[in-house]
Amino acid sequence: MSSKLKICKQLILEAAKKSHYAGQDPFDGLNSRLFNFFPRLKKDLFGLIFIQLNKRSPVNIRPLLGVPKMRNPKGIGLFILGLLEDYKATKENEYLCEAIKLADWLLTQQSDRCLWLHSCWGYHFDWNARAFFVPKGKPNIITTIYVAKALYELSEVTGEIKYRDPALDSAHFIVNTLYTEIDDRQFFAYIPGEVAFVHNASLWGAAWVAKVAALTNNTAYKQLALNAARQSVSDQGKDGSWVYGSRHHHQFIDGFHTGYNLEALTALSEALDINEFTSPIKLGLKYYKDRFFELDGTVKYYNNNRYPLDMHSVSQAIFTLLKVGKTPADLAMADQVIKHAIDTLYLPKQQRFIYQKNKYFNNNINYIRWTQAWVYYSFAYFNRVTVELKQPNS
Repeated sequence: MSSKLKICKQLILEAAKKSHYAGQDPFDGLNSRLFNFFPRLKKDLFGLIFIQLNKRSPVNIRPLLGVPKMRNPKGIGLFILGLLEDYKATKENEYLCEAIKLADWLLTQQSDRCLWLHSCWGYHFDWNARAFFVPKGKPNIITTIYVAKALYELSEVTGEIKYRDPALDSAHFIVNTLYTEIDDRQFFAYIPGEVAFVHNASLWGAAWVAKVAALTNNTAYKQLALNAARQSVSDQGKDGSWVYGSRHHHQFIDGFHTGYNLEALTALSEALDINEFTSPIKLGLKYYKDRFFELDGTVKYYNNNRYPLDMHSVSQAIFTLLKVGKTPADLAMADQVIKHAIDTLYLPKQQRFIYQKNKYFNNNINYIRWTQAWVYYSFAYFNRVTVELKQPNS
């Protein structure tokens, strides 16, 4: 299986290079040139329906609608993280050089510092959701964190302060703009100006703020991170589960967001060197492993429905098992998950993974940020971990 993983991983990277890491995204429908003539339609029900039409259609209608292929900052961050994993595993400079080129591009893509005052990043498309409209470039917490993680890890390898400074500065944006206290809750919001409480966004915000707090000895930031983490832990179900968020349409439980929560809570605990959340993590991991995996290695999307089968869920499963579980059994489980995904979700002729497999049809559209970037990063991480385990005295 190791050889299959390496081949898939390398083919995905080579394809991304050829396309200059530009591609399409499940949510990029409002980039259609049609809205150059009717911009107001983006913000009403039509815009929401238009996004969902593009996202749910198994046929890629974007070329007909004039939706261009573009780079996504979060996707670029994921590729950098994967490139660094390959560099650590092989010591081949080509991976590091590619990571540096992508990171230099990310530095030019920051959201307006005059407006937000600190380093932060958003998506390359307008985004219309049920709760809010987010214009292109408006920063969000998840994109900012994955970009910051990529820049920080690159700075650790290169020693370059130009990557470290914006990575750490992003924590000031998260604290000053996104930290929220409302309705007896303390959390980090997903985007500026919105107060929807979403566990994975808040916990990743807490994890990154905790990391920066530890690096800079900032006790105030440490306390804010703990406030947010304790909030989500207090809302954890007795069985170890988390619903997605607090709003009525957020009352679902899915695998990759559960994995996000567990990985973030683990990262926070390691950054602050605390064991306060050991029991919630253990309970959550048991729920995760019991409810989101089938015996053959299938990774389920929801706790009560296996469909859609999605490589995003597979990639997060790899990270959750290896970064949270960490046992030999978890490594073996991740290996089985990867093998099954390659057997069932990989397109050999196209040399990439599908977006989603549903009960009655497949969506084979090539999404570089949602699918291929995640696969490359998770496969590179798995490969690096297994390489290190095989080394003497590892």
